[in-house]
Amino acid sequence: MRVLIIKTSSLGDVVHTLPALTDAARAIPGIRFDWVVEEGFAEIPAWHPAVSQVIPVAIRRWRKHPLRTWRSGEWARFKQRLRETRYDLVIDAQGLLKSAWLTRYVSAPVAGLDRDSAREPLASRFYDRRYTVAKDQHALERVRQLFAKALGYSLPSGTGDYGLNRAAMMDATTQPYLVFLHGTTWVSKHWPEADWRALAERMDELGWAVRLPWGNETEKARAERIVAGLSHAAVLPKLNLAGVAKVIAGASACVSVDTGLGHLAAALDVPNLSLYGPTLPGKVGAYGRSQIHLCASGPGAGSGDRDKPCFDGLGAERVSLELEALLLAPPGTL
Repeated sequence: MRVLIIKTSSLGDVVHTLPALTDAARAIPGIRFDWVVEEGFAEIPAWHPAVSQVIPVAIRRWRKHPLRTWRSGEWARFKQRLRETRYDLVIDAQGLLKSAWLTRYVSAPVAGLDRDSAREPLASRFYDRRYTVAKDQHALERVRQLFAKALGYSLPSGTGDYGLNRAAMMDATTQPYLVFLHGTTWVSKHWPEADWRALAERMDELGWAVRLPWGNETEKARAERIVAGLSHAAVLPKLNLAGVAKVIAGASACVSVDTGLGHLAAALDVPNLSLYGPTLPGKVGAYGRSQIHLCASGPGAGSGDRDKPCFDGLGAERVSLELEALLLAPPGTL
């Protein structure tokens, strides 16, 4: 059986789809998936053993330059690639108009969420088969349920399995280290830099090596300030997504804000402290073993405000104590 998945973005949403593939592969021997995904995240689906082809799409870039996209033939080539393979089913795992629109170019039945379940109800009009999946649960579990209904198998009990091989992805290293995932998009999701610095100082005192990745010059400058003068902390060189994944895979633990890389740490089964200010982890938090969610308690916490910082009650001292406890916990006990 050959199935095409439409799940283009974001990083966290793409990661949240992986356990559904594991469920399906265990329930239906021989099933294979192709996956349409934003070009910036195209490395991730290829890490799952049930994925045969990754088909990059560039909706974000194409929207900015539609005429250039049409003239270059890039859009035509993308549509042609969708038509090259015969699929038994298409699953729109995103439930948005932009993802539903892409299903028009595939000659196969299309499955997706019904209008009461999809993030954008109009998307359901593009589907041949519509399924109800309750919204009041974690996003990852919603995708698992959609796949089980669309492909006709019983949903496995227990925690979802991302299907990634952490050992195969990590680089060999003799020195244990921590990773601070400090970069994020919303202004309000940024944990205060002074707290990052205080946490780095405490880990440095304890002899822990700390590594900080970065994705742009602003993040690089912040990382350099956080580690300045510390003996065991360092800013990583510029890395692509696969490079960052290798660093995360080899870490003893991570500390992350609400960011896609935090979800990647969970997928790689790396112990992780996730710090939540304006957002709450109930429906979109890092999912998996050894994933600890720390939430702010001050004004604005959990408000969804994109601009106003709200990390009162979640300072460096509290995070340090939780991190030290995490590092002392026997493997598999959390």
